[in-house]
Amino acid sequence: MSDLATLEKSILSDIAAAGDEAALEAVRVAALGKKGSISALLATLGKMSPDERKTQGAAINLAKDKVTQALTARRDILKSAALDTRLASETIDVTLPLREAAAEQGRIHPLSQVFEEVNTIFADMGFSIAEGPDIETDDYNFTKLNFPEGHPAREMHDTFFFNPKEDGSRMLLRTHTSPVQVRTMLSQKPPIRVVCPGRTYRIDSDATHTPQFHQVEGLVIDKGSHLGHLKWILHEFCKAFFEVDHINMRFRPSFFPFTEPSLEVDIQCRRDKGEIRFGEGEDWLEILGCGMVHPNVLRACGIDPDVYQGFAWGMGIDRIAMLKYGIADLRQLFESDVRWLSHYGFKPLDVPTLAGGLST
Repeated sequence: MSDLATLEKSILSDIAAAGDEAALEAVRVAALGKKGSISALLATLGKMSPDERKTQGAAINLAKDKVTQALTARRDILKSAALDTRLASETIDVTLPLREAAAEQGRIHPLSQVFEEVNTIFADMGFSIAEGPDIETDDYNFTKLNFPEGHPAREMHDTFFFNPKEDGSRMLLRTHTSPVQVRTMLSQKPPIRVVCPGRTYRIDSDATHTPQFHQVEGLVIDKGSHLGHLKWILHEFCKAFFEVDHINMRFRPSFFPFTEPSLEVDIQCRRDKGEIRFGEGEDWLEILGCGMVHPNVLRACGIDPDVYQGFAWGMGIDRIAMLKYGIADLRQLFESDVRWLSHYGFKPLDVPTLAGGLST
């Protein structure tokens, strides 16, 4: 009996000294497990006489009950202490602002936003959206657009060419979206009213040029289309895009292989402290090129220039995005910096509309 009392005291001391639930579980297994010290004593009862079994059994079971109660009490204490420690380490500062929802955190890239703005404006004027492949033939990219042999744009220092095919022909990355105009004229009969937004590629890289950039071009082919219509379309577009009530425009003679006559377009602006304001001031800023479609282009696309005439224009989406939203370096548009995007980007649910505002 004295040995049982000593064992009980030792086990209770180990329980009290257990610093965590793992240590407590080790004490329980050592005492009450299949090979535990108290379990071993209970196993000896079968070899005792009835009188000894009655006396020893009661004492051993009493010790077992005391150990079990001590284990339960210590486990509750350890669980409570562990909870207190966890709560202390995971304290919530209720004064912190709420985290933004995923829909609020994400941002639409300025180029994607401007694509939507441009398409919205021209769709409101009755234009369809036309698209074409980024990899084009020399015929669609140059020949059918009245580029003569030996033109600088056909050289490798300006254009990304692929390796020659067996027949000697070479595919290329389109240098403008004008091949989409060619494809449209070849597949549709006049009247035609389309705008052609998309990626384009040229070997050029600096603060205002990148090897891959974006353009939007427009094309109108009809029997009575003329420069007056072209000027009105561009004037209305610039007013809507830059969100001003009025804007003066200046048309200057220029040259493009695919238009005759060709014009450069400047818009009125005011430069002040690094900012550009449109619709006011006495400065001018060139933003696009345009003109009447060259008769050679119409013939190359199967349209009789004695019956139909048309006009076209083209502008850089990246360029007008920089002008409207004050982006200083074109290369920033393609660097994928989330900090930059959080500043210049747009919330996903702010869909541009002519009624609700393009850049609200």
